[in-house]
Amino acid sequence: MTESSSPHIASPRVTVLAVQPGDPPFRIVEIDGEVVGAARAMTDVILAAAALGITIHDLDDPDAVRWVGGGKYTWHPH
Repeated sequence: MTESSSPHIASPRVTVLAVQPGDPPFRIVEIDGEVVGAARAMTDVILAAAALGITIHDLDDPDAVRWVGGGKYTWHPH
């Protein structure tokens, strides 16, 4: 198998880390490997990306956002 025929595995620019305890709980948002802030809801993720010129059309797209420790609906610690 040549390199040109191997599948491309994309790494999303936006990563949302696991829920952190707090009042209210939050998730750390990384863009291009750098911490850019905390999110308390899905809209915070979209706004953080937009502030750096990244448009997220689908929060379920693994090429757009990587969710660590729970998906887009996970905003409270288990």
